Amino acid sequence: MAQPTYSVRGIVLRKTKLAETDLIVTLLADDGTQRRAVAKGARKPSSTFASRLELYAEADLLCSVGRSLDVVKEARLVRPNVRLRSSVELASCAAPAAELLCKVSQPGLEQPRLFEATAAGLAALDAAAPAQAPGVAAALLIKTLGLVGLRPSLSQCVVCGGDATAVAPQVPFSFSEGGVVCAGCRGQAESVPVPAAAVGWARFLMGSTYAAILEAPADPGSAFAVLRLAQGLIRAHVGGSPKSLDFLFTCGLFGDAE
Repeated sequence: MAQPTYSVRGIVLRKTKLAETDLIVTLLADDGTQRRAVAKGARKPSSTFASRLELYAEADLLCSVGRSLDVVKEARLVRPNVRLRSSVELASCAAPAAELLCKVSQPGLEQPRLFEATAAGLAALDAAAPAQAPGVAAALLIKTLGLVGLRPSLSQCVVCGGDATAVAPQVPFSFSEGGVVCAGCRGQAESVPVPAAAVGWARFLMGSTYAAILEAPADPGSAFAVLRLAQGLIRAHVGGSPKSLDFLFTCGLFGDAE
């Protein structure tokens, strides 16, 4: 009996080798769920899947239902995002978002806005100059956290809800509580001082479209400060730190940005 089939649009987040010529692809589907499927023969040079299921590509797939993993029958490329693989700077900035999405997306948990935001973010990163890439990457991480229920509080104190945007070189930030802490509540939440400019840039990236982010890009130093904020939030609320984010901090591709 033929297996049931279904169509899905997805963004390739991860590829895992299977047997000699097959691949397991991990996808962020257009409903925000995570899906894993086998692309048989995808590692053969002659396979049509090879160019249609690349990392960070967006594709329309026809899949058949399998016992443990579904099977990709057809794939049509929608948005290749080629520069995210051909540029080492852009690739290093795309990887942390893909790794985070593999952790926060789940099979059966629909989050449609997550797909839309990810597709827009990867498209912006694909269009970015290398110097703009860390800022777009920071926006991708911050926006992703917000969409999965981990939106940081960047203006209001996470303890009392009051204004916490006083002008100062540094502001208390509680990663465990998820945001800034006002001076009056500093003793009531475990916090560390972070640059106020980093919090300001995080507010801008969280609330702006990718078009606006590309028009007014953060300098690499400011972008890396926001990436540090995102790293702390991921450690506190998702668990661990994406290895690709650790690489981004140490690779030296953006000079002395940190």
